[in-house]
Amino acid sequence: MELKTREPAVSGKFYPGDKNDLNAMIHKFAERMMPVSAEVSGKTIMGGIVPHAGYIYSARHATPFFQILSEQELAPDTVLILCPNHYGFGPPLALDSNKSWKTPLGKVDLDHDFYPFLHLDIAPEAHQLEHSAEVMLPLLQFFLKKPFAVLPISMRDQTPQTALSLAKKILKANEKLNKNIAVIASSDFSHYISPEKGKLLDDKVLEKIMEWDTEGVFTAICQDDISVCGFGPIMTLMEMAKHSLKNPGLEILSRGHSGETYPSPEVVHYISAVVYEKS
Repeated sequence: MELKTREPAVSGKFYPGDKNDLNAMIHKFAERMMPVSAEVSGKTIMGGIVPHAGYIYSARHATPFFQILSEQELAPDTVLILCPNHYGFGPPLALDSNKSWKTPLGKVDLDHDFYPFLHLDIAPEAHQLEHSAEVMLPLLQFFLKKPFAVLPISMRDQTPQTALSLAKKILKANEKLNKNIAVIASSDFSHYISPEKGKLLDDKVLEKIMEWDTEGVFTAICQDDISVCGFGPIMTLMEMAKHSLKNPGLEILSRGHSGETYPSPEVVHYISAVVYEKS
């Protein structure tokens, strides 16, 4: 069967559909970034938590991660994009069948080398309409100067058990492939509540993330009904860090909400963070 190219689902909606407009928008956000802290500068980056809303709302918070990634001495061969499944199509975990994904900035190949080792379902319906992986591609294309591939993995099942299992599968696969990988956990945080309440709820989740407590993340979200949409990807990234880094560190890069763009009593909250190897 001939592999095809996935056409963008949210181009012109979540980000500009015109190449020049898209480049100009990302460049504007990149110019406004704060300097990276001394704690993170020069460290080996494993990945990070990155928001996936429309660029006018969340890109200012997402761009610091991509800037740090672009400054790595060893550029990633493959960027794994772990994303929630907002629409519920497809199996609990899903790879995509396409050869490449297209954005206004060009095409990016999918890394099919991982497929035989991961033993996951291949279900294009899980990815066809989903924005949470797609919106990462233009940012990667803008910031990364060397060729790279991506590996989107859709997570409809977001339990700690699934996160741990997926983390181990990815690490075991890369033991054989020996690629330089980076991992994006695509997630927004609390949805459609006040800035004050959202911060209080998200702080409960952040506390557990900073403690590398995946079960604690899941419990906090379930007990307080916290609407972090990509907690499965976040827990998977956490487990990968715990099982592959000697001394994992996590630093918040940026934090805010959609009300910064359009004031509202009910906003969506965004947090970006980087996971790295401490000295």
